[in-house]
Amino acid sequence: MDIQINQQALSLPDHSTVADALASYGAQPPFAVAVNGAFVARARHAAHVLQPGDCIDVVRPVTGG
Repeated sequence: MDIQINQQALSLPDHSTVADALASYGAQPPFAVAVNGAFVARARHAAHVLQPGDCIDVVRPVTGG
């Protein structure tokens, strides 16, 4: 299935989870994740099954003043 992660196309096997997508993308903590604009808690990454066309946003915290 095809999804987008941070506006980049990514192909994954059917029934892939957020955790699978993050591993394929190479995301390194710390980060927060939203699927189609809805926050997904870290504890749910392995259980949240993706659908074709889903859009994932991986957001890293910003420090500074």
